[in-house]
Amino acid sequence: MTKILILIGGHLCTAPRPQKEAETLANAGHDVTVRGFWFDPELVKRDRILFANKKWRFEPIVDFQPTHRLNNWKIRLQSRLAKEQFQQFGIFSPGLLGYGAKAMLKVARQACADLTIVHSEAGLWVGNQLLNEGFRVGVDFEDWFSEDLPPTARAARPIAQLKALESRLARECIYCLTTSHALAEALAEAYQAPKPTVIYNTFPWAEREQIDHQKRDRKNLKLSSVHWFSQTIGPGRGLETLFQALPYLHIPVEIHLRGNYPESARQWLEPLVTSEWRDRIFIHPTVPNAELLSRIAEHDIGLALEYTDIPSRNLTVTNKLFQYLQAGLAVIATDTAGQREILSQQPAIGRLIPSQNPVALAQALKDLLCTPEKLNTTKANSLKVAQENFSWEYQVKVLIERIENVMRNINFDS
Repeated sequence: MTKILILIGGHLCTAPRPQKEAETLANAGHDVTVRGFWFDPELVKRDRILFANKKWRFEPIVDFQPTHRLNNWKIRLQSRLAKEQFQQFGIFSPGLLGYGAKAMLKVARQACADLTIVHSEAGLWVGNQLLNEGFRVGVDFEDWFSEDLPPTARAARPIAQLKALESRLARECIYCLTTSHALAEALAEAYQAPKPTVIYNTFPWAEREQIDHQKRDRKNLKLSSVHWFSQTIGPGRGLETLFQALPYLHIPVEIHLRGNYPESARQWLEPLVTSEWRDRIFIHPTVPNAELLSRIAEHDIGLALEYTDIPSRNLTVTNKLFQYLQAGLAVIATDTAGQREILSQQPAIGRLIPSQNPVALAQALKDLLCTPEKLNTTKANSLKVAQENFSWEYQVKVLIERIENVMRNINFDS
């Protein structure tokens, strides 16, 4: 039995891809442990539900919950000092890449796994240190960290160091995954590395059996419903385009947004919404993983309005697009390289529109909403495509084949 350690940068419940990776590898007979960090007591409860009765384990590296003040104070201070040193003197330290990078390295050394798979930004540094020490390391480029965030936010980022860390992992790791062919090809070209294996962020078809068929979000079932979700409601996620499109949309429809909604987001959002739409836009909090598919499935159209101007976000395919398919929603997606990769294969699932184009978004919504037969056909196509082409059950085959190749190399080297 091969011992595998998966390192993530936060809560288990906010990391669906490592969850599926752990489940797949454990079902294939490997001894799998996931290590991450705890911050929020409510999310800790969700984490505990997720790893209960699993073949794999989850353990926090550091518990940052409010009751653990010493952990909070020490590591947050290290992070603040790291940022100040970088801003003033250009000195790089792992504390720039997230809370607890050194603690993550310590548990990885102690675990002494046959394969350690890193996911987070701090994991890039940890993976490089482990390679220095002769460990076998894998990397999952869920994001292209050095090519993420708007230019204004990148000024304080250690971009050169991130590129160096990514480059070495892309070239030397024995297990390298990413989320789309567009991102895989870009990484291979940028770092002169082998093309990573593509594992789409799809979801198990079997989860549809858990849909509760309740209507907890919707207010008027006679109206069609549009849904958008993310971890956080706020700027830079495509909602600006939605609000700019609404004045062109003279059709009664409900708009449902789901995500964390801090006061700063409320102050940003409310001025963007005209008075005629305020009673048709509904804000919902995040829900436990087991409930999310049920809430998405209440609606008719799912919005994936990512921007093209940030390479990481342009090249990936987000979780939300595949969850819309799994829930049987028609999809309206912006023309990012990653989303074009999916809709060019399966155009019958919805509409591909130019990024940041409110008129095109309004027209796509009208096209579906004004013709119920067309909307219902598109929803049925999404469900069919999810089952036949983009379920996790198909991705499992690719992942198992990749890990078996790695295991053969490990056994050969032993």
